[in-house]
Amino acid sequence: MSAEDGIVDLFIIGGGVNGAGIARDAAGRGMSVVLCEKDDLAQGTSSRSGKLVHGGLRYLEYYEFRLVREALIEREVLLESAPHIIWPMRFVLPHSSSDRPAWLVRLGLFLYDHLGGRKRLPGTRTLNLATAPEGAPIKRDYRKGFEYSDCWVDDARLVLLNALDASERGADIHTRTACTSIRRNGDLWDIEMTEAYSGRKIPVKARCVVNTAGPWVNDVIGRVAGLNSARNVRLVKGSHIIVPKFWEGRQAYLVQNPDKRVIFINPYENDLALIGTTDIPYEGRPEDVTPDDSEIDYLITSVNRYFKQQLAKSDIVHCFSGVRPLYDDNAENPSAVTRDYIFEVDGADGKAPLLSVFGGKITTFRKLSEHALEKIRPFFPAMKPGWTAKGTLPGGDMPEADFDQFLGDLRARYRWLPVDLAKHYARLYGTRAHELIGNAAALEDLGQAFGKLLRAREVQFLMETEWARTPQDILERRTKHGLHMTSGERETFTAWFEQQSQAA
Repeated sequence: MSAEDGIVDLFIIGGGVNGAGIARDAAGRGMSVVLCEKDDLAQGTSSRSGKLVHGGLRYLEYYEFRLVREALIEREVLLESAPHIIWPMRFVLPHSSSDRPAWLVRLGLFLYDHLGGRKRLPGTRTLNLATAPEGAPIKRDYRKGFEYSDCWVDDARLVLLNALDASERGADIHTRTACTSIRRNGDLWDIEMTEAYSGRKIPVKARCVVNTAGPWVNDVIGRVAGLNSARNVRLVKGSHIIVPKFWEGRQAYLVQNPDKRVIFINPYENDLALIGTTDIPYEGRPEDVTPDDSEIDYLITSVNRYFKQQLAKSDIVHCFSGVRPLYDDNAENPSAVTRDYIFEVDGADGKAPLLSVFGGKITTFRKLSEHALEKIRPFFPAMKPGWTAKGTLPGGDMPEADFDQFLGDLRARYRWLPVDLAKHYARLYGTRAHELIGNAAALEDLGQAFGKLLRAREVQFLMETEWARTPQDILERRTKHGLHMTSGERETFTAWFEQQSQAA
């Protein structure tokens, strides 16, 4: 423990983006922090998003102006902090006169351009889809379109980098470690964590508990802490499909449906496309969520309404679902449920505080973290001021946040490194790529190859520095190598990984 008296300031339950973000912010303010996650970092909702840092254009229809403004401002902050995993993307919105009228779309895009003090990203423009190259894959029924800016993000790595930064600033990060008991004892919490692999029980004393358990937030309040709450999360399932990319260019597409929902069609992993998301009420166990056939049909139908190339289920390479733990504001339509966040602090009259977080979205996690710490400032009057607005995430410390220049310098330094592997290391690890490559002087020095880009040196680096414990941690969350490997390659890698784990 980093606390000298054996008592930590914050005990955080949940290793998603909000928990990792709060841990990072608090550790950077000099607070002692322990974070426990019952599974892997970002294993739940935070790795199953649409991979976007965006203002939320459609939220304007629900008058969520404060949330959209905050998200647009955060978009620029995050772009500066992690240019290796976050980058600008242009979105083409074909206009359908049978859905939203053109004037309404233009008004929304005007607000989108101006609400958040846009600095680095280009603004909106109108497209003639009959002549613009971006219109080439679109059916001729749609002749008018709009193009605007948002950003792409590797969501799982965003969580990981926040946890890594927190750890480097003194936080203790425990993955695959469940919080099995928290009991209030006056102005302290008596806590017990249990490691999944060893069964070892770890006692912790903390001045404050922060509940960022996402879909399990009410479970922590009731089952673990033995308290009650008037607030609830509403579970909404969002599913995505991945198919081979079927258009030229780096632009993404946003299409409108007759039910007023919008679907993103984004370039993914160079040669793939990520399509989503759905919005369906969910009542099962969050860990059991999977896409339904009806959702897959819905997404395919949405794409086929606009694009010349028609998709079929046989085109699907992979699909996944996530459960969004939205704050329950009693909206009838799942799409209208607020994406804003709410805090609840239980603690008065000298009692140790419990801060629970309801809702939130990836784009606003940093601001949520700041607000969360402000909520508990009365219990920590000596807390240092916020700092993350100007802080970079690990690997993001590139001059002028210029990824292309960094990639060029990396290739010049390691001329023996294949172009695609250099870009992979630069994108996932940023300036930490030098640490990964180490003293390697030739491709063979990076160890055994598994599939196209995965080599043993990268696996060892992830195990040693990023809490990777299983093949899935490597192939699905720390990287996306699994999407590019055959079943045989994945089996070979899994067998090798298990041998390495046993030897360690």
